[in-house]
Amino acid sequence: MLQPYLTKIQQLLMKIEKEESENLLLNAKKIANALKNKKLVHVFGCGHSHMLAEEVFYRSGGLAPINPIFIEDLMLHKGASQSSQYEKKQGFAETFLQTLSIEKGDILIVASTSGRNPVPIDVALYGKEKGAIVIGITSLYYSNSQSSKHSSGLHLSDVVDSVINNHIEVGDALISFDEENIQVGSGSSIAGMTIMNGLMVEAIQILINNGIQPPVFKSGNVDGSEAHNAKLIKEYQSRIPIL
Repeated sequence: MLQPYLTKIQQLLMKIEKEESENLLLNAKKIANALKNKKLVHVFGCGHSHMLAEEVFYRSGGLAPINPIFIEDLMLHKGASQSSQYEKKQGFAETFLQTLSIEKGDILIVASTSGRNPVPIDVALYGKEKGAIVIGITSLYYSNSQSSKHSSGLHLSDVVDSVINNHIEVGDALISFDEENIQVGSGSSIAGMTIMNGLMVEAIQILINNGIQPPVFKSGNVDGSEAHNAKLIKEYQSRIPIL
């Protein structure tokens, strides 16, 4: 089933390119404008969606002003099933929202494929309250077919400033074994990481086109990169302590 899976992934990425390109360009402009004004891009997700934050944080060719919001109880390494329960728990976000360094004019990207659980929705609402521009990466197929678990009845797509559809079907499985009633082969992480990198690459291009030197890390395994990276860390570490 390797070839069918790879084909499905290619089709998914082509669908995103076809149907989300205009949206991606629009949001890349928002990111570039925030970076021009020395603002941060915060990225949040629960469970596997937290990997979208890791994907663009502190890496070769990555932007320095990326603040990943890592809440360990919502990640997998402290208890996978428990993290899933916390994401669905109304009010759980209140245990950490006040620790977030989100400011007016920042960008907040919230990733949740289902878009129905309370914690990502509350993080997005908090970002808007703080004056950030909030972008949601989610599946509108879920939003249109699965009820919200938030007390407001709203989905992530309802509360953000802009929605990027990752085009993941309900169940997040690209391959089906019909006789066994088994669905396998997730696509959401690959779709989400592609969207994230696409946004960042386009935002960097916009900065360059406007004569602005983008704050991009160099590979730590290339001679001469240490001084460059240390300068960027010093510039942003006051707002991104994890650097």
